Amino acid sequence: MQHASGGLVQTLLGLPVFRSEWVLYLLLGLSLASVAVMVERWFFYRSHRVDADALRTKLSDLLAAGDFQGAAKLLQPHDALETNIVLAGLKAYELGPESAEELIAGALGKEKARYENRLNFLATLASNAPYVGLFGTVLGIVRSFRDLAANMADASSAVMAGIAESLIATAVGLLVAIPAVVAFNVFKARVKSSVVDGQMLARTLMSQLKAVEPPARQIAAE
Repeated sequence: MQHASGGLVQTLLGLPVFRSEWVLYLLLGLSLASVAVMVERWFFYRSHRVDADALRTKLSDLLAAGDFQGAAKLLQPHDALETNIVLAGLKAYELGPESAEELIAGALGKEKARYENRLNFLATLASNAPYVGLFGTVLGIVRSFRDLAANMADASSAVMAGIAESLIATAVGLLVAIPAVVAFNVFKARVKSSVVDGQMLARTLMSQLKAVEPPARQIAAE
């Protein structure tokens, strides 16, 4: 029974999966994917950036004058979370603040999902890349001790070199995880900032709608 178990262990150790090299290639691929996501998200946030404070000032003036069409024209050129949720509310301004508020809430969820796209990949990579690297290190150590057991006389220096090489997998895992953590936190902060600015603009619209009786209700009252 022990011979059969030992034969099974030797068979498993001889499989390519017990080599740490493939883990390094996997980490390299994940690193390239992580960099691609970071670059794509950076360009996305940069191209969808707006000056929320300046827009709020202009929006407040237009809404105070009752120019809802002008407010929509002001926001339409900007494809940003902040402007899109307010545009959703402007579509229903004639129906009253309740309808506008529902549309704003729905648009906010949709835009937030668009802004957080692919961030889960960075979070997953940041959490698991060190474990992948540690897995590669364990595989390398197992292989090194197998070589040591096979040839005690000549393999000691090779085993030490193999262990040192296997530790590279852990270092690479950390090297992949750390930038992913930093990028994830930076991008999450960017999304949070956009949400806050969007809510500020939306409240500017809602305050005006609640202060003025909607046209549709005025017509109904007449």
